[in-house]
Amino acid sequence: MTQAMNSGFGFIFAGVVLNATAQLLLKAGTNTVGEIQLATANLAPVATRLAFEPHFLAGMLCYGVSLVVWLVGLSRIEVSVAYPMLSLGYVLNAAVAWYWFGEAIGPMRIAGIGAIILGVWLVARSA
Repeated sequence: MTQAMNSGFGFIFAGVVLNATAQLLLKAGTNTVGEIQLATANLAPVATRLAFEPHFLAGMLCYGVSLVVWLVGLSRIEVSVAYPMLSLGYVLNAAVAWYWFGEAIGPMRIAGIGAIILGVWLVARSA
C-alpha cells in the first residue's frame, strides 16, 4: 500500500467521522426544535429556529468540513473503495445514538452492523 493510499484512508475515515458527527448534531438540533412539519406556513418559523440552534449550526459546519476532507481522501483512493467506507458512519451513529439518545439496538441491528463491518473490512483489504 502506497503512502498516498495510507494517508487517503486517514482522510476518508476523518470524513466519515465528521459526516457521522454532523448527523448526530442535526438529530440533537431537531430534538431541540421538535418535529418538523412540511407545510408552507411552518417554513419560515422552523428555518428561523434552526438558524439559531447551536447543534444544527455545528452539524452544518461538520458537513462542510467533511466534504473538504472527503475530497482530499477521494483524490487518493479509488471511489469503489472509498464509498463503502461511508457505511462505517452507520456503525458509529448507531452506537452513539444508543448512548446519547437512548435509541434501541436490537439483535437484527447488531447483525446488520456486524455485516457492515465485515463488508468494509473486505473492501479495505482489496485495496
